[in-house]
Amino acid sequence: KVKGRYTYVYVFEDGEWKISQHHSSVMPEGNKPQVITEEEVKNLFQLWNSALATLDPDAVAKRYAKKAVLLPTVSDVPRTDYDLIRHYFEEFLKRKPYGEILESNV
Repeated sequence: KVKGRYTYVYVFEDGEWKISQHHSSVMPEGNKPQVITEEEVKNLFQLWNSALATLDPDAVAKRYAKKAVLLPTVSDVPRTDYDLIRHYFEEFLKRKPYGEILESNV
């Protein structure tokens, strides 16, 4: 038995609802979550965005957990370790990206 979390986005197509995006991941086992405020959650985005602004792939890759899975914006290849995540940002940062939260639900 495995506990997981799932995200689905559906579209109405050809007269029926179909999955257009699907993400699933195993729930972290044995880790008691740390208490975090809504404001702290929102500030985590700013840490990541500030790392992007450095244009340093190491600075960005270091924002990801050891067992992170990055499903990139401009690639269909999942990145599952530090080196793969860093490699993705080597190319992505050449575009000088900047993130902005237009709507947030925490």
